[in-house]
Amino acid sequence: MSDEKTVLNGPQIEGESLTDWRPLLGTLVARFKTGSFLAGLDLVRRVAEAAEAVNHHPDLELTYPTVTVRLSSHDVGGVTSRDVDLARTISEIAADLQAPADTEQLAVLELALDTDDIELIRPFWAAVLALEPGGPGKHPDDLIDPHGQLPALWFQQADPGSAGGGEAPQRWHLDLRVPPEQVQPRMDAALAAGGTLVADDEAPAFWVLADPQGNKVCLTTWQERTHA
Repeated sequence: MSDEKTVLNGPQIEGESLTDWRPLLGTLVARFKTGSFLAGLDLVRRVAEAAEAVNHHPDLELTYPTVTVRLSSHDVGGVTSRDVDLARTISEIAADLQAPADTEQLAVLELALDTDDIELIRPFWAAVLALEPGGPGKHPDDLIDPHGQLPALWFQQADPGSAGGGEAPQRWHLDLRVPPEQVQPRMDAALAAGGTLVADDEAPAFWVLADPQGNKVCLTTWQERTHA
């Protein structure tokens, strides 16, 4: 195990065999099926106690009938051994409470804005959405919500002439980070719903899909990336 300040990449996290957890955009994410609101509250209470004991605190989302937990070392902008250790403890707590993990629907949404002038438009979107620079582990152009309510926004440098040939230029596209095992089911469902596979030459980092009108979305994973 690395020291507490070293950011772990995808293969390193996968090597820890955290079966309840998935790395998604610099976080470890797990969702536990509690069956009731009160059971979920009990899980949250015990997780909070464990977090206080090690002075490392997750983000917790209590809903009926699940609890979602997100772990990240914010001081270094990624997943570290602190998160792995706490993840193991939380899994033990969940098992003790008979709250099984549900990994099938775990995902994190990002917004990407294609532009030929990032610096021209970035200040506007930071202001209107009340976003801040991404901080450690992020690209300097990335914007994030400090309160965790809105998706992260990043900017993709685009060639102003890249939308030639009569195709309408698309400026927004969605990036959806999913666990690797969820790519094929999502893709199969999208293609069955009338979509097309535009490109897979960067797989398994990402696949580009389009709806019947040509609007694009990228299914992305941690694989073949420096950070998870």
